[in-house]
Amino acid sequence: MSVLPIDPVKENYVRKVKNCIFSIALPTPFKSRVHLVAVSKEVLEDILDLDLSVSETEDFIQLVSGEKIVFGSIPLAHRYGGHQFGIWADQLGDGRAHLIGIYMNRQGEKWELQLKGSGKTPYSRNGDGRAVLRSSVREFLCSEAMHYLGIPTSRAASLVVSDDEVWRDQFYNGSIVKERGAVVLRIAKSWFRIGSLEILAHYGELDLLRTLLDFIIREHFPSVDVKEPNRYVGFFSIVVSKTAQLIALWMSVGFAHGVCNTDNFSLLSITIDYGPFGFMEAYNPGFVPNTSDDERRYKIGNQANIGMFNLNKLLQAINPLLDPGQKQLTAQILEGYPVLYYKRFRELFKAKLGLLGETKGDDDLIAFLLQLMEEKEADFTMTFRQLSEITQSQLQELSIPQQFWALKMISKHKLFPVWVSQYLLRLKSNVNDSDSKRRERMTTVNPRYVLKNWMAESAVQKAERNDFSEVRLLQRVLQHPFQKHPAAERAGYSSPTPSWARDLRVSCSS
Repeated sequence: MSVLPIDPVKENYVRKVKNCIFSIALPTPFKSRVHLVAVSKEVLEDILDLDLSVSETEDFIQLVSGEKIVFGSIPLAHRYGGHQFGIWADQLGDGRAHLIGIYMNRQGEKWELQLKGSGKTPYSRNGDGRAVLRSSVREFLCSEAMHYLGIPTSRAASLVVSDDEVWRDQFYNGSIVKERGAVVLRIAKSWFRIGSLEILAHYGELDLLRTLLDFIIREHFPSVDVKEPNRYVGFFSIVVSKTAQLIALWMSVGFAHGVCNTDNFSLLSITIDYGPFGFMEAYNPGFVPNTSDDERRYKIGNQANIGMFNLNKLLQAINPLLDPGQKQLTAQILEGYPVLYYKRFRELFKAKLGLLGETKGDDDLIAFLLQLMEEKEADFTMTFRQLSEITQSQLQELSIPQQFWALKMISKHKLFPVWVSQYLLRLKSNVNDSDSKRRERMTTVNPRYVLKNWMAESAVQKAERNDFSEVRLLQRVLQHPFQKHPAAERAGYSSPTPSWARDLRVSCSS
């Protein structure tokens, strides 16, 4: 607050805000009793330096639900804009989120604490400032799951639910239903996003754009000298590289974000704003988890292209601060994005197949398998996991045990024996390798469990009845996604999608 200007209007009503980065806005407490659904032990203890027992206190519940403000805290709502589905949407901002403080932990790390679903702000537009239990369960579980998959992400510290009524048109089809209000305490090193800069450039607030950009570089880009004339070029280069790597990581676990708007793309290249996301089940490059994405803009196979689009919008936002030479440099950096993406994609998928070293046909081998998976609608996660567990001799004999159900599905493809022979031949070129080493290596990069839509939906349905057991089971399982978990096996988390869930849709309203 000492560096970035605050909205001088202190009243909390929806309006167009200018010449500031934040507005002061207090959370709105729930009217009914609040219940704790789940907490992240690791976030509390390792990041926030709190003992887990704190989560059982009334003070904690009041803090994480927005009922109580810590002494000295001035809750803020962030002003930003963005391109939504490719079109400039003007002012957006934190319409139901409150930044309640920045905490520096014992490791010297700064973390921003933000409540989501905590009431109206000047940026709420036509919204009610609330989040419902359904979407909050999904956000809590997925942000933690992504962390344990090794993917940069915001984290979730806690999830609470109330009995306050919140009305939602879940599928935007005119069917409004009553749901329950919930709040997630989520944390990140920074919540600044591409839209944070876009709004300033759009309204010609260039001095403020420079101030914010310098602040972000100073706080979060230590390798860039903020006094260096080419600092914005260095900043842009890092964002381009890290965004390419992030989206390649998403693809490696079959994750579709669902709403890759510029206001949902972090400047720190972490995964934020979990809405109608989905982990792909049957492999399909056209997979779209968001029911409101009629044009399929954000299908999983288009995410890398959308990354390029969003980075181009970032470049347009910072362009007014660049001289002609810097504009040329940044344009060249952006042109290099596809190479960075495909390099990382190739590395990740080679690791998923247990391939060591470089061989000319590796790209073809990966593409060949993905083609077979697509044509047989094989489960993405379990195909790679079962390849990690099956022996080379079983593959050689084409005798796929029943337990490897995803591989068995692909084995019915007439070209499967051709792919197997190419794969086994390629494995022979691995230097100082063995079949047991290959399987051990592959099981550390191919998860057995991801948060499939039906699993989240099952947990949500129980949570709606105040049974939080499956939320907590999923939380435990997804903390160790590469290890077999007896309770997860009993729940069918590594089995084919149950029949009741095959046509399940992801709601876009949250």
